[in-house]
Amino acid sequence: MADNDQHEGGTPAEHNRTHADIDTSKPSVSRVYDFMLGGKDNFAVDRQVAEAALRIAPDAPAAARSNRAFLRRVVRHLAGEAGVRQFLDIGSGLPTQGNVHEVAQQIAPDARVVYVDNDPIVLAHGRALLAKNGGTTVVEADIRAPEAIIDHPAVRSLIDFEQPVGLLLFGILHHLHDDEEPEAIAARLRAALPSGSYVALSHFHNPGPDMPEVSEQATAAEKLFNEHLGTGRWRTRDEILAYFGDLQLLEPGLVPLAEWRPDPGEPVERGITYHTFVGGVAHKP
Repeated sequence: MADNDQHEGGTPAEHNRTHADIDTSKPSVSRVYDFMLGGKDNFAVDRQVAEAALRIAPDAPAAARSNRAFLRRVVRHLAGEAGVRQFLDIGSGLPTQGNVHEVAQQIAPDARVVYVDNDPIVLAHGRALLAKNGGTTVVEADIRAPEAIIDHPAVRSLIDFEQPVGLLLFGILHHLHDDEEPEAIAARLRAALPSGSYVALSHFHNPGPDMPEVSEQATAAEKLFNEHLGTGRWRTRDEILAYFGDLQLLEPGLVPLAEWRPDPGEPVERGITYHTFVGGVAHKP
């Protein structure tokens, strides 16, 4: 984590990201997450939200790290054992260590990756990172318009929907409100996938009365996120499972992120947020 002293003169984001489309007066989900991961592409307004979240959940950075580690394990499995050669990562967020294309192309150099996001700073970083990678691109689009993503020319140029696709929905569906019908959006995305494809997702989780202390923290975090970011839903296990539809969940199912096929000797950070961030992977037969 970057310390506060480092921020007094402004981070590289403040000095270098003056793109007209980047609103530095409002916090961004991507930049708050970047802060939790110890990144420097965030602004004072993002850090204020992150620090408020840390007062509710001091181990939130561990949850963010766990999400990145989960993503890397999933992509490694899909590109390796499952033989997937094309990935559609919606809500990709700011680039960091172990990005999807880096993990996939290390296993399969011919793997193709399309990142999708609607945050200007994510798009600027992604395009700079991928300038010389012909098998990877970043597309500006919104998950609320799934057909626009599927039909986007840049998506179609790299993704062949006649062949298996790895659809990655990491930390994105919980930023859709209930009235935006995330279950219906997930269903439309699933329907576009050919047989042999996979859907992997991570999502904020409220375990309810079975874990009252954890549920109380989840409720407080949800209130904070909606007050400051206008988004964030900690859903029940059944609500999250519904995003997979009738796809076949891979073992071990929908679990806390660190429990999905951990690497031998991989450290596990078991704070209170351990049970408020879950994930899983499902196969379309």
